Amino acid sequence: MHQINRGTGHKLLLVHGLGASWRSWSPILDSLSVSRTVIAIDLPGHGATPAQQDSGTFDGLVGSVQRYIAENRLAGIDVVGSSMGARIVLELARRGVVGNVVALDPGGFWRGWERTFFKTTIGLSGRLLRAIRPGLPMLSRNAASRTALLAQLSARPWALDPQFVATELIALSTTPTFDALVHDLAAGPEQTGPAADGTGRIVIGWGKHDRLCLKRQAVRAKAAFPSAELHWFESSGHFPMWDMPEETVDVILGATQ
Repeated sequence: MHQINRGTGHKLLLVHGLGASWRSWSPILDSLSVSRTVIAIDLPGHGATPAQQDSGTFDGLVGSVQRYIAENRLAGIDVVGSSMGARIVLELARRGVVGNVVALDPGGFWRGWERTFFKTTIGLSGRLLRAIRPGLPMLSRNAASRTALLAQLSARPWALDPQFVATELIALSTTPTFDALVHDLAAGPEQTGPAADGTGRIVIGWGKHDRLCLKRQAVRAKAAFPSAELHWFESSGHFPMWDMPEETVDVILGATQ
């Protein structure tokens, strides 16, 4: 599994979301690296990591990360996940594989019409980005088009770095397992807990302006993991590390002391 390593100190594993790569952590990577040895991976089928036979399923990705942790002797490592990656780290906490956990806007807690909403909206976004892929660098440079493309995912898309946005959108449009994962996530069972005994501190962070994983789902996540603390990012969408990077760093460092 492709990885990058930055910094010194206590080890911290970062797990990105659907259609992304380790680069989605760029807004906070340098700040975390000041006091942590940060390991950011590309999930199978994402970034520079080739897809495996089961990489189009959530369970397959969880298994890949669990094997990565075992093979690299990282049992008990502190973990941070975003979106689908946040659900992955919560599942690893349920299995007793990891230490302290920060889960930022985890998927997997949708019910009823919310499943259709997730599948339809994110599926349409994926198809649109594939259709306009050659124009994404240019569109990302314009604040208005950048805002239109990221309205569901960011509370302040016009303020994001254009090059960073282009990198993220191109990654999403080129992820070969994207459609299979959208179907699997929407149709699969709701995420369950609680965390296994011996798991460290759990913080579930949620953007109050998340238009993909709706705020009501945060209550379900907290119910599934009753030992978790729920932290609201007041001015954030689906990705707190994009919209509120400084507060996100503070939450992560505080949870993984």
